[in-house]
Amino acid sequence: MADFAAEIYQNEFLPDGGTDVHAIVSVTCTGAGAAGAAEGDEAAEIIIVDTSGSMAGDKIVAAQRAAAVAVDQILDGTWFAVIAGTDGADRAFPYPNAVSPMVRMEPGARAAARQAVSRLVAGGGTAIGSWLRLASQLFSTVPQATQRHAILLTDGKNQSETDEALQAGIRQAKGVFQCDCRGVGADWDVSELRGVATALLGTVDLIPDTASMEQAFADLMQQAMGRGVADAQLRVWAPQGAQVLFVRQVSPQVEDLTARRTDLNPLTGAYPTGAWGDETRDYHVAVRLASKPLGSEQLAARVMVAVRDEVKTQALVKALWSADDTLTTRINPAVAHYTGQAELAEVIQEGLAAKAAGDEATATTKLGRAVQLAEATGNDEATSRLRKVVDIDDPATGTVRLKRGVDKLDEMALDTSSTKTTRVKK
Repeated sequence: MADFAAEIYQNEFLPDGGTDVHAIVSVTCTGAGAAGAAEGDEAAEIIIVDTSGSMAGDKIVAAQRAAAVAVDQILDGTWFAVIAGTDGADRAFPYPNAVSPMVRMEPGARAAARQAVSRLVAGGGTAIGSWLRLASQLFSTVPQATQRHAILLTDGKNQSETDEALQAGIRQAKGVFQCDCRGVGADWDVSELRGVATALLGTVDLIPDTASMEQAFADLMQQAMGRGVADAQLRVWAPQGAQVLFVRQVSPQVEDLTARRTDLNPLTGAYPTGAWGDETRDYHVAVRLASKPLGSEQLAARVMVAVRDEVKTQALVKALWSADDTLTTRINPAVAHYTGQAELAEVIQEGLAAKAAGDEATATTKLGRAVQLAEATGNDEATSRLRKVVDIDDPATGTVRLKRGVDKLDEMALDTSSTKTTRVKK
């Protein structure tokens, strides 16, 4: 049985008139086990492969191999299917005439699925919304599966349907399954695929070339099969009159959960976190209180982790009003670190967008700030990726110059990795 533990990192001291309390809640899960292995749990996986015309040649061959590798990683007993995506969506496995829309993994099904993906052919357009709609329909045929996850691979933009059709597909899939999205090559839209992944509690990343595809698929499916907790909620209680300003996941990547709140009661909101394996995630919780007299103390928030409505762990966020400036002006290192990491993700994306729009002045300012934040927070990976896009004169002040003739893949790698964070040294 999985165990959860939560720790709080904050400066609980507020000055006279102070109202805002910030805390980092570090949540660790151990003993998660394998997907679908817990009593009463079943797992379902769908592999969604772009088979549009742009995938012809080496890409479709690599996609066949990658899908086969992913099939090999799916645990026996897991419900699964494969979708071939073009300007529509087709079930590549089980075959369209099969009795069941999804089948349980076992040696015979594994061999048949490998045969099916080896026959994938490229042709047609790209309509990601239709792929998501078919995945939602397939997952709905196995309501007993408490954990539902998909891998989506594409090499292009959503050009064969309207944006509204894509958004409708996302809305239909939201809450039905989680989806990790991967783009291969340089012709797909990072923001578009990030929108899918963010809505479906997944990740987005770049596969730079066909040679990297098999390993990327193997890693994704292994991670999915290692998530033995099908779903967990982060719950935040705040006292009457208080306002929860935001709830953000800040490690291992930045993800704003604020708008995903559902009210459990007038004082408690629940935020979805998806499936868990053995891992640690950090969350930034900010609460605004009514100011109290100096010397007062108040519980600002109770942060809980719940699985199937059972609270597994909780941590308390406190507020104490003090006249001692040495206490109230101290910024907790964890809060400072993750505040910088969240801003880093934002300015990288804004800088790249400005660069694409031809606004070099804004791009230089934003990417310079990104260099400054990466240096300050010790995010060496971000610094390394930024160096491929800008020449850095002074990282401490963020003085940079835009490089000319930057490889599109280097910009995309910077964009997709912008939300990945380094953990604070506690």
